[in-house]
Amino acid sequence: MIVKALPVSEQATVLSSDDLRKMFEFMLLARLLDERQWVVNRQGKAPFVISCQGHEAAQVGSAYALQAGKDWVLPYYRGLGVVLTLGMSPEDVMLGVFARATDPASGGRQMPAHYSSRPLNIISQSSPTGTQVAHAAGVGLAIHIRNSIAREIVDDAIAWVSFGEGTSSQGDVHEAMNLAGTHKLPVLFCCENNSYAISVPQHKQMGVQDVASRAAGYGFPGVVVDGTDPIACYEATKTAVERARRGDGPTLLEFKCQRLTPHSSDDNDRSYRSTEELKEMRLHDPLHRYTKYLKDEGILTDVDEQALRARIKDQVDAATKAAEAAAVPDPATVLRHVFAETND
Repeated sequence: MIVKALPVSEQATVLSSDDLRKMFEFMLLARLLDERQWVVNRQGKAPFVISCQGHEAAQVGSAYALQAGKDWVLPYYRGLGVVLTLGMSPEDVMLGVFARATDPASGGRQMPAHYSSRPLNIISQSSPTGTQVAHAAGVGLAIHIRNSIAREIVDDAIAWVSFGEGTSSQGDVHEAMNLAGTHKLPVLFCCENNSYAISVPQHKQMGVQDVASRAAGYGFPGVVVDGTDPIACYEATKTAVERARRGDGPTLLEFKCQRLTPHSSDDNDRSYRSTEELKEMRLHDPLHRYTKYLKDEGILTDVDEQALRARIKDQVDAATKAAEAAAVPDPATVLRHVFAETND
């Protein structure tokens, strides 16, 4: 069964006004930090950018329902909003963008947007798309085995993994979902559907309207959520998390998002998206929509927004400056973590 989430104004959420403002802050931070990455890329200082713009509501809303450092998180390459919400700093991110030695993800050895953090249980994905989904099923299986040995739930952590709708057609994803459904693994499969696998529209990728409808084939719920509504994304994730912690198995969440940028800094989306489509897409910007909602509800004022934007800009400026000034990796360490090291 597919459950369609209600619009934001109809959600019966338990989130406080402070929570709602905090989610806005994370969304705004993700947007401004993302925009800065494009600037340094165009300056020739960063090799590659793959953007989260348009996905912020889905990412922040969903991540807000997780427990950082307890749950295991495997974001895909657009997951900037996820990792910021869970505790990675703007400087952590920019160290990866500039490939500096103190980059917490890989010490400057990996391309940008391969986020990871040991303290936060954030696991880096491999560059081939979809491989992180199989890894998430493996994490869920480990939790399941631990609980099975104890014959009770001694570990109620869950594995949360994200991917795009194009990736959802790959074998890794189907194998992972089949394993998770068969053994009722505590895994949340989160598809951020922006309607394009690079330049290929969804209707040329699959014969279904909703990726979530595939969940029925694996024996667990599929939920379609408005991915421009952070409250709806939080509510849907919270329900799925509670289900997984109880031992009732996985859920496939499909967040319908807008990709407000080209696929990456190497892409020209004007070659396959019309001017009219690009203009229409901007009308559904989740940051603009959520800003309006908070102001209509009296939770945010124009003055609040201006002050927050100024503070976050200062954060982004400081993170960029510190990361750019950080030391580059020592060439002598290039083989570290690639081949086994001996004392010879």
